[in-house]
This record gives sequence, C-alpha cells and structure tokens, in this order.
Amino acid sequence: MPKGSHRERKTPPSLPDLEPARWIWYPSERCLPNTFVLFRRELELSEPPRRATGWISADSRYLLQVNGQRMQWGPAPCDPRWLEADPIDLTAVLDGGKNVLAVTALYFGHGDGTWAIGKAGFLFRLEIENSDGTIETIVSDESWHAHLARSWPPGQYKRWFVRALQEEFDARLYPTGWQGSDFTTDKDWLPSMVVDCPPNKPTVCSNVVDDLYTMLSDPQGSHMRSRTIPMLDEVEVPISKLSESYWIEWQRPPVEYFECKTPDAFHVDRSPAATAMDGHSWSIECDGTRAAALNFELEDAVVGWPHFTIEAPEGTVVELLVHEAHEIGGPALLNTHFNSWTRFTCVEGVNHFETFDFESCRWIQLHIHNVKGTVKVSNIGMRRRIYPWPHSPEIHISEPALQRLMDASVNTLHNSAQETLVDGMARERQQYSGDGAHQMHGVYFAFGESDLLARYLITFSQGSTLDGYFLDTWPAYDRLSRMWQRQMDLTIWGPLLDHGVGLNFDCFHYYMYTGDHTALEEPYPRLLRHAEYLESIIKSDGVLPVEDIGAPTVWLDHNAYTIWRHRECAFNLYTAAMMEHALAPICRLFGDEERANHFTERARGLHAKTVERFWSDEHGTFIVNRPWLEEEGGGVRMCDRSLATAILFDQCPKGQTEAAVEALATVPPEMGLSYPANAGWRLWALAKAGRIDVVLDDLRKRWAPMDSVIYNKTLQEAWDATTDSGEQWSHCAIVPLYILYMSIVGIRPLEPGFGRCEIRPQLGDLGELHCVANTVRGGIVFDSKGKVGDRTITISMPAGCEGELVICEKESVKLEPLGGQVIDGHRRYRLAAGETSSFRLQEPAQD
Repeated sequence: MPKGSHRERKTPPSLPDLEPARWIWYPSERCLPNTFVLFRRELELSEPPRRATGWISADSRYLLQVNGQRMQWGPAPCDPRWLEADPIDLTAVLDGGKNVLAVTALYFGHGDGTWAIGKAGFLFRLEIENSDGTIETIVSDESWHAHLARSWPPGQYKRWFVRALQEEFDARLYPTGWQGSDFTTDKDWLPSMVVDCPPNKPTVCSNVVDDLYTMLSDPQGSHMRSRTIPMLDEVEVPISKLSESYWIEWQRPPVEYFECKTPDAFHVDRSPAATAMDGHSWSIECDGTRAAALNFELEDAVVGWPHFTIEAPEGTVVELLVHEAHEIGGPALLNTHFNSWTRFTCVEGVNHFETFDFESCRWIQLHIHNVKGTVKVSNIGMRRRIYPWPHSPEIHISEPALQRLMDASVNTLHNSAQETLVDGMARERQQYSGDGAHQMHGVYFAFGESDLLARYLITFSQGSTLDGYFLDTWPAYDRLSRMWQRQMDLTIWGPLLDHGVGLNFDCFHYYMYTGDHTALEEPYPRLLRHAEYLESIIKSDGVLPVEDIGAPTVWLDHNAYTIWRHRECAFNLYTAAMMEHALAPICRLFGDEERANHFTERARGLHAKTVERFWSDEHGTFIVNRPWLEEEGGGVRMCDRSLATAILFDQCPKGQTEAAVEALATVPPEMGLSYPANAGWRLWALAKAGRIDVVLDDLRKRWAPMDSVIYNKTLQEAWDATTDSGEQWSHCAIVPLYILYMSIVGIRPLEPGFGRCEIRPQLGDLGELHCVANTVRGGIVFDSKGKVGDRTITISMPAGCEGELVICEKESVKLEPLGGQVIDGHRRYRLAAGETSSFRLQEPAQD
C-alpha cells in the first residue's frame, strides 16, 4: 500500500484462539430449518470494566442485546467453510452489578441469497479487564441458558427460492423481558448443549447430523476468520405519510391466502379504514368481520428492518408487507413481490414489532385482522442498515435531472453494497461478479472504500469448484441448486462462466486502485484453475463454446440476444481480453512470467479465431451470427457487448472501429442492447471513441427519466419497471455513477495505488460540475465551470498522487494553463501532487 493513504487497507486482525469458548445450541439431536434459539447469560460485575472486548458468531444469524439494549446483528454472509466471527466491544454498556447477555440466534437451514448452507451453532468469547488489571473471560458453554423460541415456529417454510426466512412471530409465546435483569428463567430454559466442534473451526466441521444436507467439511481446509469490514451502521428512517387505507373482506381464510395465494380470496372496500390521531399515529375501528390495510410510504427506497407499534387486543394478527414500488389504487395487498410478508400476533395492549431479517422497500403495509375493537398504530419506520463509508460522496451538477440521477445512484449503492456487493436486496441479495461487480468502481471513487472490495474478491473467489469454474453467486445458495438442475436439464441457469472471467478484471482493477496485492493472494490460484478450465473446453475450431458445456453456462446478458449461440462472439472477445489485460498482469505481479506469457499467447490465439469466425469485412465489424447467416435467413445481428469489448481492448482488425462506434451510438434494430447493469460497457466504449455526446444523451434520456429515479431515488433492474410486480426497483446498475468518474471526468490509475493517474475529461455540453474522486492517496477534487468554448477546469491533486491532464480536441483547441506543466504539445499537462491547477479551455474543434 503506498504511503500517504488517507485510509490504508489494514490486514484484518487474526482471530485469536477462542478457547475455552464452545459452539453451543439448544439441546437437540435434530434442528429444523428457521429455528430460533434464545441464549441468556447473567454476569455479575463489581464495577464497570476497564475493557470488555471479544468475538461472536452464529450459523446463521444472531442479534446481540446487552441489558436490553440492541448491540449488533450479524455475521456477514460468508462461505460456511470460512465462517467469520464479529468483534464486540461491550465496555460502554456493562455496569457494576448484574448484567444480562442476550442473544437471539437463527438457523436458516434452508439455503438463502446470503447464506449457502451450514449447521446450527452459536459462539461467544468476551474478555473483561477490571480496573485492577485482572482478566475475566466469559465464553459460550453449558452455563448459558437456552430457550427454543416457539414464538417463531421451528421448521417454518421458506419465503422464496433464495430467501430462507418466512417470518411468523407470536408475541403470546415470547418470554417478554428475558433480555433484562428482572427476568427469572423457568423449566423451558435448559442448559445449552455443547456442539462437538473446536471453537476456531466453523460448525460445518462438526459431526452434528443436519437433516437437509448431511455434510461434513474437512477440518484441515476450514477455519474461523475474523470479520474484515466494519459492523454496519443502523439509522432510524421514519415513514413520510400514510398514503391510503381501506378494508379487505375475506372470502377465504387469510392464512390460506398467504400460504397458497388462493385466487378470489378477498374483496376490497376502498373506503378509508384509518383515522389520523396526529401525524404519527392512527386508529382503526375493527368490527371483527373484515381486515384493515394501511399503506405507508418512505421518502426513498432503503434497506433495513421495518417496525411498528400497535395497541390492540390479544390475538390481533398483523401481516407486515413490504414493496419497492406501489401505485395508489393498485393491488390491495402488497403481496406481489416474492411473498415479502412477516406475520405478527399481538398480546393484549401495546406491542412493538420489528422484523428479524432486513428488507428492501419504500412501501410498508400493515394488514390487520382477527380483531374486534379499537386498534392504534404508530412508530412506523425502518431501522436502516448502511455501510460506514470512510467518505460521503461529493457530486454537484448544475443540471437538476442529472443531479437527481447521481443521487439515485448513490442511494442505490447504499442499498446494494453492504457486507457484500449484491444485485438487489428485495429479491435475491446475492453477490455476483460480472455486471454486479461494477459496483466496485462506484464504491471506490464515490466512497473511498477498499476493505469491502477486498472482502468481495476473497469471498466470491471461494465459490471455486473442483472442476475450476466459479459459482457465480457466492456466498449464496442459488448455484448450488442450479448445478443439479442443470444435470437434470431442468433450468437454463448454471454457474456463469462469464462471471468467472469478470472476477479476473475485478482483481486487476482492485490492484490498480489500491496497490494492495494481499487481497489477491487467496483468489490467485483459483483464477489460474479457472483459466485452465476455460482452456480445457476450447472447441476444435479454436473458440470457447457457450452451449452444451455441462453444468456451467454463459450468460453475458438476457436482453441483448435472441438466440443463445449469438453470445459466442462476445464471450470469446471478453475472455481473450481478460487473459491478456487482467490475468497476465496478475501473474506478473506474483512473479509468474511463464504463465503470463502463456495466457497472453492464448488470448491472442482466441482473438484471432474469433476474428476469423465473426469479423465481417463487408460490415466492418463483428457480426455475432456470421457463422449461421444462411441458416438464420440472412439477417445480421450485432450485440453491444462484443462491439464495446472490441473497442475497449483494441480488438477490431487494423483498428477499424468506425462501424462499431456508429452502431453503439445509434443502436440499430439489428444490435442487441444490454440491460441496465451491463449498459456501462457501451458507454465506456463510446467515451473512449470520443462520443461523450451520446453518453450524456443516454444519461439524460434513458437513465434520468427512469421511474425508480424519480419516485424511489434508486436505479431499477430493467429499462422498464412496473409497480406492484416482482421487478427490482433498487438494483446494482449504478452505471451513471461510475461513468461520471471514469468517462466524463475520465480518471484512471496509471500505476498501482494511484501514485500516478490520468484525468481525461470529456464534459460535452455539461454546465457546472464538482466532484471528488476518493482514492487511497486522498481525494482528487475536480471542478468545471462554463461550457464548451469557454470552460475553466480546476483540479486539486492529493499528496502522493501525480496527475496527467489530457485535453481532447473536441473540448478545446486553445488552452490557457493557469497552473500546470506541459508534458507534450498542448494536449497533456502535468498535475503536481498535492497542488491545485486551473485551465481555461477555448475554441472547440468544429464537427
């Protein structure tokens, strides 16, 4: 890591020997999926401690409370073979006298978008230093009382394919007050069972029989690890208003509907059901024959734990439903997004409810039934979870629509980049490479964060199979299931080979951004095995296949292709670019020149064969169906991904890029256009070709008018998104954010760790622009005022980072340096480290 870093990535603390702590669970020889266990330990202290620090973990999730105060929720999604322990610091919350450590632990059992597989267990170790220097250690063992929390029914079914928990909570069965010092345990609190597993090994190494998987990990290859990123912040976000309320008249039992989604199960009476008591609470007069539905809006779409307070008779049932997008007057129940509901049953009086797992939403609906009498609801909102970024983004554009677009991109990144870089929190919450990993550019430049990126590279790479290809969503359950489905010919989805290709680029970009190679040490041998696998499947015609390759598959995009085999051109160009421009440099980084040369030669061979197969001299570009033109009736097809890749990596024969640039700029009907998360490739290529006019036009006309941008302050998954559907309104497609830094301002490192970088602004007809690109050296501050023909640019470089400003002729043919040093001619200027330079740009070239 270069010196002068404003936040150097630190090697995470190694996990100490957790002895004498033990993995514990509720005494049992069988554990059903979605089982909750409450663990309680009383702790008597003579005085507040000088220090109380330690470690905590669980398979699959825990909520730690101390003396009734919420402390933290974890662990982060991770590979079950390398489960992580979270650090805890309880110094400020432990008092002299009796203290209570209270942990709610959930075993998913079912696979989840954030949890692949595992075995139930809870682990805790706390070291307390007293004022006299003596040390006391509190560990998880038989001394903890365990309670099987039937307030959540053990064995509860899954919400959806990659969402493990369909939560139901009955407050009547909950041991209220168990987290406090006044609580007395009864016969339903048993001494915890010690699990036969060393504390520094994950529970998948135990000999406990799990009913779902009957698996056992090799203890030699598995171990506990320390958490490598900070704990997430939790911030209260209130609802903005009650938007509508009405009555639901049930024709079938509500529980049947939520289990089966029975057709014609209810009628709707749109007359108001709720009466405002003040701006924060509402009353409902329930007659016992129908249900009330109240729909609340948040200002923006966020990710966190929805909560509410209800004063109601015992047995009142409330389904809390969430959705990212709803239209007033639309479907009466917001159960239109993969069964996103949680059920709560009340005790008499005031109930405070909050979901155990987090959700992604802008709408919160309370469906209240099984009650006669007055019901009062209040305190509706979200406990938002958000990564504690080292910097807040600074982006100011004088054009309101583009400013709103950048704000939506930042908010989307808050939602999708938390402990892992996921596609969308509402549906899957899975970590991908490929299109999903482009978030790393936004994370780096907007927030100056590198620890999260290092964790992403390592955890994603752990999904490496014995054959060598990667599970493209990892750590997550999806591709584990898809592998057997592929073998049975029951799905088109399998481990996506193009995402494994993408991981090589991710590693290379990370190294260039940070100069840190330690995060690449674990992925590197897996990258090599992946490349060797790709070499093993090359066809006799010299190119990689995209069909009939067993469990893996090639995706690239679902919008850009009408026939699967049309992906072959883009996949081979992409792989050739990866081997030469990402994997070979990584090999050299690790001193492996022989492999670097091998993969460079392999890349050039793949490229030559791809040109031979798909390049058309007649059209001056790559035609993705050229081998099958006659068979398909003669109509040519192109795709934006192959054309963009060819431009970005100089893969067009003899530099013939004109036709490709024209197609990317005009989007003719014969060219497939990728969906939003992959749209960055096209814009990157257009910017390289100097067509920033098309890039800005795309941001203004295709991105800024998105409904999600206008209503939710997020970026949606598809170009067109429908309310009250299963579509994603907060997804990973943060293209506008990284295009701003990488293509409009034009920042890229020239050496690893940003000791030297290039800034090649292409501002087109933009007005004022201010942004800060956060690097490991510090912030690069970029300011632009004026327009083409009379524009002033001011750039402040951080200490330790020297810049090269490159001015394109379309921007100016006359440049007056107000500060800065000419490097060559009048197009390239040196920006001194730690200094501010200004330039006046005049007289643009005429088209």
